[in-house]
Amino acid sequence: MALTGKEVSQMHAQYIAQSWSKSGGAARPIKSGKGIYLYDYDGNEIADMSSLLVCANLGHSLPEMVEAIKAQADQICFVAPCYSTEAKSTLAKKIVGIAGEDHFQRVLFTNGGAEANENAMKIARNYTGRTKIFNRYRSYHGASLGASNASGDWRRFAAEVGGANGFVKFIDPYTYHDGWDPEDEEKAAAYYLHLLEEQLHYEGVQNVAAIMMESITGANGVLIPPKGYMEGVRALCDKYGILMICDEVMAGFGRTGKMFCWQNFDIVPDIITFAKGVNCGYVPLGGVVMSKEISKYFEENVLQCGLTYSGHTLACAAGNAAVDYYLNNNVCDHVVEVGKVLGAWMQEMKEKHACVGEARQIGLFAAFELVKDKETREPLDFYGKPNAIKAQAIAKLENEYNIHTYGRENTMSICPPLIITEEQLKAILPKFDEVLTWIDEQLPTLEKDPNYGTAVGYIRK
Repeated sequence: MALTGKEVSQMHAQYIAQSWSKSGGAARPIKSGKGIYLYDYDGNEIADMSSLLVCANLGHSLPEMVEAIKAQADQICFVAPCYSTEAKSTLAKKIVGIAGEDHFQRVLFTNGGAEANENAMKIARNYTGRTKIFNRYRSYHGASLGASNASGDWRRFAAEVGGANGFVKFIDPYTYHDGWDPEDEEKAAAYYLHLLEEQLHYEGVQNVAAIMMESITGANGVLIPPKGYMEGVRALCDKYGILMICDEVMAGFGRTGKMFCWQNFDIVPDIITFAKGVNCGYVPLGGVVMSKEISKYFEENVLQCGLTYSGHTLACAAGNAAVDYYLNNNVCDHVVEVGKVLGAWMQEMKEKHACVGEARQIGLFAAFELVKDKETREPLDFYGKPNAIKAQAIAKLENEYNIHTYGRENTMSICPPLIITEEQLKAILPKFDEVLTWIDEQLPTLEKDPNYGTAVGYIRK
């Protein structure tokens, strides 16, 4: 007998250890999904405006992907990594082609983004013979031991207790928070690059294997680097023989209007990591793309990386269907066009609402910076402190408007499936407007820090 929604939720509370939360709480039971929508057991239609965890790029129950999974399951679901399969070989070739066959050659498949980043760092250390990995403070690279230590936000703390060695954090560009004028992008980039190069010297450039960054910081607020910054990091890597690793787990596969986010900049990384959008989470999959030079090294040296499910057959079949859909349906072009609508609306919200300090958007990768005060830029919440207003706003979207999204610190993200139509987007966005109005109404009740901004005043001068 099928369970009721209430029974599913009760069993979840009793038997599931809830990630990033205290266990034992209720979780909304989801029965099905179609396109950009989820459906609960009561038949409510929930607009998925975050692509779940910014992974369901092609929405839910896409027929082409469902059929590809079924067809592969009829043959074989899984083969050990020592065997070759059509699904695995074909997908690797497609991904290398998207990245650029003139520079890249091989893919190491993983089960997801954390393992992709773990193995990328291991590859970098093996290849260079160096030990240190530079990562940014506002980054998130996964929840396994190495990936957690590489991450910069508060989710790394538990892993740092007796954790891995060789991880060095550096400040990433956060131009709005640091008080920069939008017209001073290149000046800001030069400032952050100076800090990075100075820190590289203090750590010993001869000890640094790689600088690993999200091409655009995702979960921590869609932080788009200032003009010239990514190119500057590439130049520093070249100058000191350091590998550049671009974490494309969240930003890859069409999210920004390019198949890989780094393709928005005038750079080519040495290593790319991916997951999420490669097959939209239909079957877990991730991977590492290596340059020709690194690939050649591992023709002569053992690649000390391995996973039981590397190149999982069913997952790769889903990946082939997803990549074909992106390319055959011009999804990136669609993202650029619909993204223009989203971007224009977000700028309207910035002008309209007292709580919106900045509206950041590229393609269908977007976030509002929520503030207590636009003049001082004091965040509504920051550095992991609990914030009832932002949390209530996200809950209102879910419970009162049937819109699913998320936000970390003082941001509210809007990252819908890339297949969303302009009509669907325009129908849903007014509901965000209403919730932002609600936040505005709460601002007079919030205590402000009269000294906020003095720590970054030297930049504003």
